Amino acid sequence: MKLADSHCHLNYKGLVEEQQAVLDRARGAGVVAMLNISTREREWDDVVAVAEREDDVWATIGIHPHEADAHPDIDTAKLVARAAHPRVVGIGETGLDYYYDHSDRARQQASFRSHIAASRATGLPIVIHTRDAEDDTAAILREEMGKGTFSGVIHCFTASDAFADIALELGMFISISGIVTFKNATALQATAQRLPIDRLLVETDAPFLAPVPHRGKTGEPAYVADTARFLADLRGESIDELAEATRANFHRLFAKTRAAA
Repeated sequence: MKLADSHCHLNYKGLVEEQQAVLDRARGAGVVAMLNISTREREWDDVVAVAEREDDVWATIGIHPHEADAHPDIDTAKLVARAAHPRVVGIGETGLDYYYDHSDRARQQASFRSHIAASRATGLPIVIHTRDAEDDTAAILREEMGKGTFSGVIHCFTASDAFADIALELGMFISISGIVTFKNATALQATAQRLPIDRLLVETDAPFLAPVPHRGKTGEPAYVADTARFLADLRGESIDELAEATRANFHRLFAKTRAAA
């Protein structure tokens, strides 16, 4: 079994203190590819440095919607310039979060559009965070897709069935996190069960959202194996089949990783 963790934060508190041990445990669990996600500008150098050092880790460049107010100067040109690094394979995470509203909604939307423009300009996929903002996320994606196509993934999917269909219609991939293993996640489980296997990714969002049986602990990339096993059982697939498909999808979407596939 060889798995790709399509979204983790190796430089966040809880993982960075023992980063090498975290990586070793992931590899021992069958994880052969990890995408280290940035959420604010001050992280960019450190996130990229891990990808430079570790052959099975790649990086993204982006500003989380929570951080949009704090980064008014991060525009498409800055994102494009930093994304030229050979170990940077995606743009984000970006998107809209109306649950916490840590940043002004208009500012979140402007930042999201800047990231989409950078995705379009570089050809790199966009990593999308959306929470309690389905309508505006869908509207922006549709409008921006009309200006020119781009690829991407809805990370840590927890949205509605209807939004899943919109995302798939627009060519997006959908990434499932450890939330799918939670007892009360019945709606997500129903959606995950029917997603086409050629658009499916798995992730940990570590150090957050540790899946059952690790719930309550600090999440880490090794735990993507538990999410994958649960998801395979839910969908009536073998773990090897799901692992192979989601890993292949990861390398297909994040095309700059293919040399190591």
